[in-house]
Amino acid sequence: MTLTVLMNAGPWLSVPPPGYGGIENIIATLVPELRRLGVRVVLASVDSSTLPVDEKMSVFADGQFAALQRPYNQVCGIAQAHLAGVVRELHARDDIDLVHDHVEAVGLATLAAMGPAGPPALHTLHWDLAKHPALYGSLDGGARVRVNGVSASQLARAPQALREHSVGHVHLSTPLAVDADRRPRPEKGEHLLILGRINPGKGQDVGARLAHKVGFPLVLAGPVGPYHRPAELAAAGDEARQNPDVRFFLDEVAPHVDGDLVRWVGTVAGQERDDLLASARASLFPLRWEEPGGTAVVESLALGTPVVATGRGCLPELIEHGRTGLLTADEEELGELVLAADLLDPDECRRVAAQRFTPAVMAERYVELYQRVRQLAGAPRLQPV
Repeated sequence: MTLTVLMNAGPWLSVPPPGYGGIENIIATLVPELRRLGVRVVLASVDSSTLPVDEKMSVFADGQFAALQRPYNQVCGIAQAHLAGVVRELHARDDIDLVHDHVEAVGLATLAAMGPAGPPALHTLHWDLAKHPALYGSLDGGARVRVNGVSASQLARAPQALREHSVGHVHLSTPLAVDADRRPRPEKGEHLLILGRINPGKGQDVGARLAHKVGFPLVLAGPVGPYHRPAELAAAGDEARQNPDVRFFLDEVAPHVDGDLVRWVGTVAGQERDDLLASARASLFPLRWEEPGGTAVVESLALGTPVVATGRGCLPELIEHGRTGLLTADEEELGELVLAADLLDPDECRRVAAQRFTPAVMAERYVELYQRVRQLAGAPRLQPV
């Protein structure tokens, strides 16, 4: 029999996303490999999603991400409306063998609340587990609802109730890792790159200060709140400051962005993103938080760019110090490590990525977890075709 999985991507962005969208990009990476392994996939997303799947369901025509900057009481029904649609779909059919959920907090809560009426479910934790203590500290999904982390360090910090529902962790992957070791060595420029959404946890302000102190060119690539380009943010005016990420950028990062040594280029995607990352001397991760998954880290390795980072969260799991990157616990030491990054071999980074971080590796691990979740729920074992 064929294993049929409802992949719940949520209502925020299409799959694949038009630009930045970490979770949606991971789903877009995972699904083709699951289907290659014989898993039927029903995608619960927005109607504008273009990812090839066996079936698709949606509540919203397009992604609702821009609404997240509005007050909670204006947007709190969006995720719930999407999940209500998922629940209706699950009640209306009997061929869904497992739900693989990626919707923060409300996905897990809704699936747990379904009780025996729902199929077995696996909820992937993509975020900081210090959030939602009331939910995570009292979770009761019974035998049917399980969770997985995206790193061992993430789960190690989880509340006890969440750990009791865990079936392990699965490191993130990237299509860039496929045959990464067979591609020609990229030509390197002089710049370093911080790739990702601009917020305090990512530490772009630390990187910008170090760039001026040490004297290396730094490119910041990623959105600020809902604004993907400098012109968009400039046009938004004072209203934009309602978003905490915008306030952080304007107050802590922008004073160091001089357009010369430090540049903010906004969201980059596709070949533009790959070229910018592959040509960087190193990727910089001056983290202030316990990074749970590190998508940009594995992308950097796959493109032959060593990583210089504060060794928080999953970074020690993904980076071998002195081989594929340089890690420190000290923000100030990052500047010294930047100068040493040229000693690392880009080819070694690509070899490691090709071994550890391909979509096939991730998909095979998830099929194992699907079978484990169904076994724990008492469901009969189903095999992909």
